[in-house]
Amino acid sequence: MSTTISTKPPIDQQRLWDEHMALAAITDPGKPWTRRSFSPRFLEGRDWLRQKFIEAGMTVRLDAGANLIARLEGSVTGAPAIMLGSHSDTVPSGGRFDGISGILTALEAVRALQASGYAFRHPVEIVDFLAEEPSEYGLSCVGSRAMVGELDARMLGYTNAQGETLHDAIARVGGDPAAIATMTPPKIAGYFELHIEQGVVLESGKLDLGIVTGIASITRVEIVLTGAADHAGSTRMEYRRDASLPAAELLLLVDRQARIFAARNEGHFVATTGILELSPNASNVVPGGARMILDIRAEKSALVEEFVGLLDRESADIAKRAKVKRERFAILSQNPPAPCDAHLRDLLTRSADKLGYSTTTLASGAGHDAAFLSHIGPSAMLFIPSKDGKSHCPEEWSTSEQLAVGAATLYEAVRLLDGQNL
Repeated sequence: MSTTISTKPPIDQQRLWDEHMALAAITDPGKPWTRRSFSPRFLEGRDWLRQKFIEAGMTVRLDAGANLIARLEGSVTGAPAIMLGSHSDTVPSGGRFDGISGILTALEAVRALQASGYAFRHPVEIVDFLAEEPSEYGLSCVGSRAMVGELDARMLGYTNAQGETLHDAIARVGGDPAAIATMTPPKIAGYFELHIEQGVVLESGKLDLGIVTGIASITRVEIVLTGAADHAGSTRMEYRRDASLPAAELLLLVDRQARIFAARNEGHFVATTGILELSPNASNVVPGGARMILDIRAEKSALVEEFVGLLDRESADIAKRAKVKRERFAILSQNPPAPCDAHLRDLLTRSADKLGYSTTTLASGAGHDAAFLSHIGPSAMLFIPSKDGKSHCPEEWSTSEQLAVGAATLYEAVRLLDGQNL
């Protein structure tokens, strides 16, 4: 640790660690650490969580979107809830901290507040949001979309490989998909979500905590190029219309321009060519087709618009020079950036300062349920270090001390927010 704690909330560090290991151990055999949403392991993990919430004196329910919600009532009738949470599902062979740390540190913070004799004015809710990770139905953040009124009938019609609709899957795990359209978004005093950083800023700077400035937008662009498939041995170089060459040029352009945009210091900006497919994809055939999908993330929408415009112009010019056709240039999906609430960020900073923890500000390049919660009320995120920046893999790691630091900071932030005027 970088500093000494001057006032220590009654966080049970060992219990917090043991509960992480216990929930993580609910995993598909031979494939740690895996609890895919809608799976039997996921439901087993939720049963475990439900019992822990009940033991903490909280009431537990599922809403129409199959979000698991634990609630502790406050003394002021009708006061909006202070909400905390994250998700308990994982990616295949994911880690032991992504998602569940946000739930378990919140639970430990609430238990510590109870143990200290604190009397809540606002109700406090801890939410395990359904299917934050990309699901088999082609959608992420299913539960938080439902809660804020952004899970529509078209999305509920998405199917998995077995033909089951998302509508039926939500019903299968205890939700009421028919009622989602008429759900009233909850009124919240604020939403806090703790998460591992999924990067190396905190670790490399030997910092305790990251106060998240905002969650970057995510834009995905598809580019399809069509040339001519020909024999790789008999087609002379001057007669070729090789679709792989403009694709390669575009791949390098994306990286080069992304570095230029990032260097402008106008907030978080990254771009990646995540998919590159050549057809017919045979060693003895000149590629006649190329398909690319780009992932662009930024704190500011204007940067994305500028970058996409540049790609549109450059991809057309590159294709023309290579004598291939740009068959398609399309935005497949676009989620706007979600700035974190300035007041909640200040509460997190003040809480960390009081406890003697070092902090920095940084953006989240990954998506989170907090982005959707920001559509209905104040929302903020707190990062703890993750070793080597590893995430979504078995090597994902944060220490028991780092988890306890996060829980203690949530403890103070909830107390500060609860004590303010209603």
